[in-house]
Amino acid sequence: MDTQSQVVERLRTVFSSGITIPEQFRRTQLTKLMSMIKDNEEEILNALHKDLAKPKFEAILSEVDIVINELHYAIANFANWMKAEYVSKTLATRLDDCFIRREPLGVVLIIGPWNYPLQLLLLPLVGAIAAGNCVVIKPSEVSAATDRLIAELIPKYLSQDCYAVVRGGAEETKALLQNRFDRIFYTGKSFQDGSDPVTAASVHLTPVTLELGGKCPCFIYGRVNIAAAARRLAWAKFFNAGQSCVAPDYVLCSPATRDALLPALRETLEEFYSKEPQTCPDLSRIVSPRHWTRLMDLLGRSSGKVVVGGESNQEDKYIAPTVVVDVAEDDALMQEEIFGPILPILTVESLEKGIELINRKEKPLALYVFSDESSVVNTVLEKTSSGGFCSNDGIIYMTLPSLPFGGVGASGWGSYHGRWGFEEFSHRRACMLRGWALERLNGLRYPPYREDKLSWLRWTTSPKTSCSLM
Repeated sequence: MDTQSQVVERLRTVFSSGITIPEQFRRTQLTKLMSMIKDNEEEILNALHKDLAKPKFEAILSEVDIVINELHYAIANFANWMKAEYVSKTLATRLDDCFIRREPLGVVLIIGPWNYPLQLLLLPLVGAIAAGNCVVIKPSEVSAATDRLIAELIPKYLSQDCYAVVRGGAEETKALLQNRFDRIFYTGKSFQDGSDPVTAASVHLTPVTLELGGKCPCFIYGRVNIAAAARRLAWAKFFNAGQSCVAPDYVLCSPATRDALLPALRETLEEFYSKEPQTCPDLSRIVSPRHWTRLMDLLGRSSGKVVVGGESNQEDKYIAPTVVVDVAEDDALMQEEIFGPILPILTVESLEKGIELINRKEKPLALYVFSDESSVVNTVLEKTSSGGFCSNDGIIYMTLPSLPFGGVGASGWGSYHGRWGFEEFSHRRACMLRGWALERLNGLRYPPYREDKLSWLRWTTSPKTSCSLM
């Protein structure tokens, strides 16, 4: 078996041969990736259930169909994305061909997380293949069943010369990062295990895409349909047992809105998951005992009051959908991303106070506003910053491949989905093809320098002359 460095060097040699450059090769690989998912849907669903007890409904929506839809979108559009993009010219360059050419970066590394172990590994892979790269794929060892399945399926369907799966835990990931890549795409929460892609990438000046998540607020303010808000909030929060980087992490609302929301949430959660959520097949489980312990520790250290849920079972890795009120800004539940089925509710007295609280924290991956008042939605949109923004719903915005998905500040660098993933794995090469015409005009830049030459040169290179004299 090849070592990690041998795998990387083998892919680099293959990339240098140009095999991944032709449109047809990329199209074939994308089509085979789609076949891989369709042919093995049952195996994928079984693996996801073993790892997270994912209901089939949620797994199809968030792991299978989202990747298939992304593949359809890429296959239909990437040939246009590959085309040269011609740019505007000045008088001095009017006879030249001036364009931007998208070129693959080379050998890239994609490190996936455990919470959506298929989607968050394969969506960036779609962009990397469409852009013409060779790829090293590192699934999460935490979602062990999906990790094994990906390692088994990828070599069966994709070119083994161009795409390789590397498995292992923190130590293997740390060693893998010592290799030189042309881009590292990392999705996760933190680098506490020592596998820091940013530090490793800096040695080789490798660009890095980071999808890191954060504490995504849901601000409910002004007139609002409470019943609909409770359903959409509960679905977005407790989908995948809250283990989503774009899940609403906490709710901000007025005391009056909280008092109206709580009974609606109780009714909704009973409707969604029954009076005995632990027996409900539609509720996922926490991925591991370690993650379960972390969540229960956060809940135990909170000074808030549990008003819905709170029940748990360590052996089953179960935590009931839980709502906590009387939560202060410095509460344990507000110090880090929860990433589980625990929803704290904080109260604020005004729109301005809510915006101030949001802006005191790191910029989130997503920000949600529930309100029937467009002025409220627009004010929050204009006075905050986040990776993505959605009014009157949660999570759903990230399913649209024409929108970029990514963070800002502490929630991440770079974006992907659709064309944005293609661009993330491409180099935009500035190209100017010149002939020998207009040498007299070009002569204005040659010594000996004179004031009249400088005046003419400034005029011919000004964008103001480009349209009227072309």
